[in-house]
Amino acid sequence: MMMDTPRLGFCCTFVLDDDPASFKTLKAAREATLHMNLSHTTMSHLDTLAPAARRAKLEGLVRHNLGALERQIAWVAARPPLERLLRMASNVLPGYTHAVARSIYAEPEMVDLVETGLARVGERARAGGVRLSFHPGPFCVIASRNPNAERNGISELEYHAELMAMMGYGGGWHPQGAHINIHVGARDPGIEGFRASLPKLSQTARDLLTVENDENAFGLDTVLDLADDVPVVLDLHHHWVQSGGVYIEPDDSRIARIRDSWRGVRPIAHISLSREALLEGHDPDTLPDYPTLIGAGHKWRDIAAHSHLMGNRALNALVARHLAWADFEIEAKGKNLASTGIAAEIGDARAAEPSRGTASAA
Repeated sequence: MMMDTPRLGFCCTFVLDDDPASFKTLKAAREATLHMNLSHTTMSHLDTLAPAARRAKLEGLVRHNLGALERQIAWVAARPPLERLLRMASNVLPGYTHAVARSIYAEPEMVDLVETGLARVGERARAGGVRLSFHPGPFCVIASRNPNAERNGISELEYHAELMAMMGYGGGWHPQGAHINIHVGARDPGIEGFRASLPKLSQTARDLLTVENDENAFGLDTVLDLADDVPVVLDLHHHWVQSGGVYIEPDDSRIARIRDSWRGVRPIAHISLSREALLEGHDPDTLPDYPTLIGAGHKWRDIAAHSHLMGNRALNALVARHLAWADFEIEAKGKNLASTGIAAEIGDARAAEPSRGTASAA
C-alpha cells in the first residue's frame, strides 16, 4: 500500500448522522452507535465480579471491540481515497495491562481470539488502503520524576505497540505510516528526560513512536529538538494557541525539519478549530484571529477547546495546502462528520481548479 497520496480522517469514535429522524427510535440510534464503536468497563467493576462472570464480561467486550474496530475500518475503506485514515481508540482490549484482567488475557482461548481478531483488522486496513494510528491519553508519559508514573506510561505505550504488532505493523520504521503519538509530558524532566527514556522502550515501540507539539510547555520549536530521535507531529491548532495566533504555511522552514524527522515516511499532522460559540459571527472565509479572541475576554484554554465541525473555510484551505506534504487527523468533536465535511470541501475546491478541471475533462 502506497502512502504518498494525501489522506485525512477522524479520531476514535464514529458519530451517527446528526438527524434523529434517520432512526425510528432512540433505542435504535443507541444500538447503531454501539455497533460502530468500542466499549469499555472499569477495572473496579471487573474486580467485583466472580471469576466466571469476569471472564465472560471481558470476552464479550473484546469480541465486540474487535468487531466494531473492523466495522470502522471497513467504513473508512469504503470512503474516497482522501478519507482513508483512522485514529483508533485505545480501549481495544480493556484492562490488558491491569492485574485484574492479565491472567484472563493469558488464557490460550483469549490469546487466539485477540491475535486472530487483530490480524484480521490489520489485513482489512491494508487491503483498503487505510492508514492507522493510536494516540494514548495524557497519562501516557515515558519520562517522569515519579518512577511509578514513568513505569505505567511506558507500559501503556508498549500495550499500544503490541496491538500494532498483532495487526501486522510491528516490523520496521512506521510500516504503512502506522504510528503511536504521544506528548512530551511533564515540564520536568522535559525534552532531555524524554530522550533519555527512549532506550527503555522496545524496538517495536521505538519504531512506531511519534511526538507532537502542545499549546503549553512544549511548543513546536522546543519539540523539534527531538526531531533527530522521533518523528514530529505538527499540530497546527496547538501551535496557533501557543504562539499567540501564528499560522504556519507549508513553506515555513520548520516544515522541512518535520519532514526529515519521518525519514521517508509521509508525515502526520493534526488540525482543529476553536469552538463554534467562540467564533459566532466570525467570517468563515477569514482565519480566526487569536488576539481578537483574547481581547474579547476568552481564556487561552477556551480558545484551545475543539469545535464540533470544521466550519472555517480559510482554515480548511490551509489544511489543503499542507496536504501537499502531510496527512491530517481531524480533531473535532463531530468526528467523522467533521472529517467528511472538510474532505468534501477540499475535494470541491480541487475539482474547481482550472488545471484539474481541464485534466478531468481530457
